[in-house]
Amino acid sequence: PDRATCERICDLLRPHLKGKTTHLEREKKKLPGASQQQVAFRVLIGTILSHRTRDEKTEIATDALLKGFPTPKKMAGAPIAKIIQLIKPVGFYNSKAQYVKKCSRELMEKFGGEVPRTMEQLTSLTGVGRKTAGCVIAYAFGLPAIPVDSHCHTISNRLALVKTKTPEETEQALQKIVPRKRWAEVNELLVLHGQNTCAPISPF
Repeated sequence: PDRATCERICDLLRPHLKGKTTHLEREKKKLPGASQQQVAFRVLIGTILSHRTRDEKTEIATDALLKGFPTPKKMAGAPIAKIIQLIKPVGFYNSKAQYVKKCSRELMEKFGGEVPRTMEQLTSLTGVGRKTAGCVIAYAFGLPAIPVDSHCHTISNRLALVKTKTPEETEQALQKIVPRKRWAEVNELLVLHGQNTCAPISPF
C-alpha cells in the first residue's frame, strides 16, 4: 500500500465514525482550561490503567484516582492501599497501583514532576510501553506518533495495510506508509472502527 491508499482509507472511515470519540479524546475533555502538563499526566495515568480493561471502567477509575491525587507529587505520596481502592474497577488493579505510584515517583525524581514528551524518556518510566508513550506524545502533546493497541494492530493487518506479527512491527510499518501529519488520526480511526464495526470477534 502507498500513502495515497492510507489517506483514502482514513477519508472513508472518518464520516462513518462521525460523532464517536475514543477514550483518550474523552479524557482530554475532562480538563477544560487545564495546562498541557495536567492533560499529559491524565493521559499517562489513564492509559496505564486502560491495559486489558474496557473504556468505561478505565474512565471511572481514572476519574476517581486523579480526583484524589491530581499531580505526580501527590500520586507519588499516596498510600498504595488507597490507590488500589480507587482503581478497583480496572483489571489487574494491584499491579497497576504499583505502576502509577512508582511512575509518579520517577516523574518527580527524573523529570522534576513533569511528563516528558519523547519516546525514549517516556518508556523509561515504570508501566509505560511504546503504546502508552505514543498516546501521551500524540494526544497530550500533539506531536507525531502512532500508538498501536490491539485494534490498530489487528485492523491494519485485516485491511492489508501491513503484514506484521507484533504491535511494534505494526508501528514501524505504519510510520513508513502513513503521512506524518495523520499519524495520530490513523490510530483514532482504527480504534473507533475496531470498537464499533470491525470488532475482534465476529467483525462486520
